[in-house]
Amino acid sequence: MQPTHVYEIRPREDKRGVDLISGVLPFGSLWYAEPNAVSNAIFDAKFFSRSHPAVIRVYDEADNVIETHKHAGKFKEA
Repeated sequence: MQPTHVYEIRPREDKRGVDLISGVLPFGSLWYAEPNAVSNAIFDAKFFSRSHPAVIRVYDEADNVIETHKHAGKFKEA
């Protein structure tokens, strides 16, 4: 059984996009600032966990979870 990767997507304090935060990321967090910041962060979280199950939580400014995504992590090499 593989450990589940947990990701948080939180608005930045400077109001310039979002941060993707997780203990499994090489630098702890990544910054996204373009108009599709949240969807790009979700895509990258799924990519980083392609061989592990993952839970991705999106937070709003008030620190409430507004979306939760689950990723099965069933990457298979050809």
